[in-house]
Amino acid sequence: MTASSRKFRLSFLAVLGVLVLVAVPAALAGKGGKGGGGGTTGSGSSLALVVMDGATQPAHNGRITFTVSTTATATPEVGLRCYQGPNWVYDNYVGYFPAYMFDQWFTLDSGYWEAGVPATCTARLFSRDRRGRENVLATLSFDVAP
Repeated sequence: MTASSRKFRLSFLAVLGVLVLVAVPAALAGKGGKGGGGGTTGSGSSLALVVMDGATQPAHNGRITFTVSTTATATPEVGLRCYQGPNWVYDNYVGYFPAYMFDQWFTLDSGYWEAGVPATCTARLFSRDRRGRENVLATLSFDVAP
């Protein structure tokens, strides 16, 4: 390898390293917060839990929905994931826009859900980019009674 090609390679790697150090934190910053109970982020979007069928708290086999607010997209969606301890037991998606064809609620049950065991769920309000990737606008975590 000549001295000039070695110099070019080192310069290229140095520039590449700087780009990675700048691009990775910026990309991660746009993913939205983890939430915890607030249900909002700096995007101006919000997500609120609504327990259905007269229940006072989310419970196994119960139905829930969400009140969503965002100006970031005309087609907001909510993704809901639930865990019982380390075990993933539920994952579902609902659109919160007029043209959405299906029910706009979640039934907290699956073939993996163990009866009698509490669960923790996290809801993500998001929009999709042109490639179908999620752009998280708000998150909300909550407990589900057994």
